[in-house]
Amino acid sequence: MLNRVILMGRISQDLALKQTQSGVSVLTFNVAVDRSYTKQGEERQADFITCVAWRQQAEFINKYFAKGRMIALEGNLRTRNYEDKSGVKHYVTEVYVDSVSFTGEPKREGSYERDYSNSYSAPQAQPAPSYGSENNNSSATASIGTLSDFEDVIGDDDAPF
Repeated sequence: MLNRVILMGRISQDLALKQTQSGVSVLTFNVAVDRSYTKQGEERQADFITCVAWRQQAEFINKYFAKGRMIALEGNLRTRNYEDKSGVKHYVTEVYVDSVSFTGEPKREGSYERDYSNSYSAPQAQPAPSYGSENNNSSATASIGTLSDFEDVIGDDDAPF
């Protein structure tokens, strides 16, 4: 049997780490995952999937993620039933989180945890790598050499394979 769920989406609510009566950390949150298709003329739809993390996983998510932040997670699907105070039965499907990953979403410069935004800046241009000697006084092409530095290539008839 196989029960694996892999999700990548945005956390759709403020996180609130809780403790069970026995002191175990638990975090319940929703992840908004965009659907891969849209009907002509309609706005993109998203599914809001309830996720539950326990112990160190819950503490990690609470510390490094926040509402609106992109998250990638893996876990297993679980279902449960409960009856509320007015006697109404509820059927719940949740993803129990096994592992979490950052998505490579950029953070604003100088910000720490919980200070995330959806605005991205263009990537900074990186200087071109330098080739050649340590002094870099000569151009990269000068260090390639001349035609006499290369040896002749054997023909197809002489190839060992």
